[in-house]
Amino acid sequence: MDLTQGSHQHKAGRAKKMMLWFGIISMAMMFAGLTSAYVVSKNRPDWLSDLQLPNAFYWSTIVIFLSSVSIYLAEKAVKRDNRSAATGLLWATLGLAAVFIFLQFQSFSALISEGYYFTGSESTVTTSFIYVVVLAHLAHLAGGIVVLLVLIYNHFKQKYRPGQTLGLELGATYWHFVDALWIYLFFFLYFFR
Repeated sequence: MDLTQGSHQHKAGRAKKMMLWFGIISMAMMFAGLTSAYVVSKNRPDWLSDLQLPNAFYWSTIVIFLSSVSIYLAEKAVKRDNRSAATGLLWATLGLAAVFIFLQFQSFSALISEGYYFTGSESTVTTSFIYVVVLAHLAHLAGGIVVLLVLIYNHFKQKYRPGQTLGLELGATYWHFVDALWIYLFFFLYFFR
């Protein structure tokens, strides 16, 4: 590879990273707006301050943290040229993501069984906010699932190797963002009731 080609790849990589960070910042701003509206709405007389978060939210927080660890270790394994470890860790990340989604829907079931609905005469502004925040996060997580599937596909096509990990780094950065976002949202919902 000549110097101009290497320089072009470096610039393209920087541009892709910058685009990803612009996207992450805009998503963070959306959730900042949602959580700000939640804080403002707490002053309403019909706000439920005694609502307990479902246990599945606690477990899903642990699971999504573990998925961040597994994708971090997958990235390290690729950089050490340990393909088999990277394969297992990428699949583990996808599996943990599936468990997270399952637990989120378990949380919805728990809320509904306690009589807390998203809309309608049985709903409250409190529960509607919780549903909106969680569903918005799940929409971003769906994008993360697509990213994981692309990472796994590209890994099997041997596109990632030591010194050539840009796609994996971008995917892992997005995944870490989605994970950190949930952890923030969980603690926000836990402490701001």
